[in-house]
Amino acid sequence: MKVFAISDLHLSTVVEKPMDIFGKSWENYFELISADWKAKVTEDDLVLLPGDFSWAMRMDEALPDFEIVAKLPGKKVILRGNHDYWWNTLSQVRTAIPQGFYALQNDCMRFGDVLICGTRGWICPDGDNLSAEDTKIYLRELERLKLSIAAMQKMRKPTDKVIAIMHFPPFNGRYDDSDFTKQFIEAGITTVVYGHLHGKDCRSNLYMKKFGIEFYLTSCDLVGNKLTEIL
Repeated sequence: MKVFAISDLHLSTVVEKPMDIFGKSWENYFELISADWKAKVTEDDLVLLPGDFSWAMRMDEALPDFEIVAKLPGKKVILRGNHDYWWNTLSQVRTAIPQGFYALQNDCMRFGDVLICGTRGWICPDGDNLSAEDTKIYLRELERLKLSIAAMQKMRKPTDKVIAIMHFPPFNGRYDDSDFTKQFIEAGITTVVYGHLHGKDCRSNLYMKKFGIEFYLTSCDLVGNKLTEIL
């Protein structure tokens, strides 16, 4: 089984919110993603989709977006992003999404010898940049990650490979360590996938190794609308 990742699809099958207004990298982007997906992924493989899957505001609006991705091969793990307003309770999401999709929140999932854990994350501290509301969300996301890692540790076997996924970067713009990275280090997690960042001018490294961890940035416009192979 191979593991791939691509984030921030921002699909809008029903909602009128075309992404090509943001530049050429978004022109026909889903067609490019689909072609690359079909060329790389088999039904036995796993594709991680860490956030901002759909612009829909409600689940009934998001389902057509799920349907077009459901036609693509492989098992798909989704994580909530900051623009996934259609995501209500976890039980509602898991009941509604098509077969072959797996929604991750506060827990861990096993696919063969691969364990997937993680959380959405939030803006990381960089001086006094966090408002009171940002701090509240940041702390809540730390607790969500703690729950997910605890679930992973209960399932973990010596031969397992562990991948943590987040929507937000787990560090600030200077790549300082954070409470997120500290949890990864303590748990012995050495592979982390994230998204959220966009645009050619954003400060980003598609791949970076720091703190003994391999970090993969997989926002679709930054990776040329191609899936990144993680394992």
